[in-house]
Amino acid sequence: MGRIFKIILRQRPADVITIGFLLFLLTLALMFYHDIPKAQFLISLYSILIIAQVIIARFKNRGRLMGLLYDLLFPITCVLVIFDSLEWLVHYVNPEDIDSILIRLDYMIFNNHPTVLLEKITNPLLTDLLQLAYSTYYFIPISFGVVLLLNDQREKFARTLFLILFCFYLSYIGYILMPALGPRFTINHLQTAELRGFIVAEPIQKFLNWLEGIKRDAFPSGHTAITLLVLYLAYRFERSYFWIFLPVVSALIFSTVYCRYHYVVDIIAGFGLTLLTIFMGEWYYEWWLKQSQDHSRIKDY
Repeated sequence: MGRIFKIILRQRPADVITIGFLLFLLTLALMFYHDIPKAQFLISLYSILIIAQVIIARFKNRGRLMGLLYDLLFPITCVLVIFDSLEWLVHYVNPEDIDSILIRLDYMIFNNHPTVLLEKITNPLLTDLLQLAYSTYYFIPISFGVVLLLNDQREKFARTLFLILFCFYLSYIGYILMPALGPRFTINHLQTAELRGFIVAEPIQKFLNWLEGIKRDAFPSGHTAITLLVLYLAYRFERSYFWIFLPVVSALIFSTVYCRYHYVVDIIAGFGLTLLTIFMGEWYYEWWLKQSQDHSRIKDY
């Protein structure tokens, strides 16, 4: 046990949380082996990612390419691959969608469906702008990480990477525990007008539908949680970028309902997920720093 503890302390928290979450998914695939059609594929996929994480961490100092792979390319790949794999996992582990509950909660708050209410302000230009804002979700975390690396802020980058990965993985657990399709699938028949853009809205929608598929990833809103977390980190570490991100993130969060990807209660849950990530993640990171420093002092002594 002591040896395992020492090994964990030698790894950065981002690596530990990634391996831990992959082991969790691997366990699910094994437990529900007979229910999941692609169980063998998922077991192989998660095992390969775990092995790759260990190898890349071991050789991270072997040149700039390995360093880039360790810092950015593999974490990005891991998040995307895991997210894509949820399409073959979630519905077979937990087939009970909670959309009906989320729809009722939204209706209780607004006395109507928010996506239907927003039809009053829809127009092609606004749809184009908000669809673009929604798409920035894929670039905001990466761009902030790149800024920290370019400024050689290694400790801040390590903390940022851990918190972002932690938030992603918590949101994925949310999808497994509380699967939901979202209003674009469940209450589309109640909409009286389609979302039409001038130029970019439809191509982006089609691309995202192809890229994301049907993941049951509405609750909580990862778009909300991740981008709010980046806002928090930007405010702490790079204040000027906070003011750049603020209007984009505000538009992005509004777009999740306007573009019919999320219920409003998904957004509220996304705020909660950000707070949970900060509270639990910061506590663990500080604990890890203290334990690592204490371990180093004992070793030096």
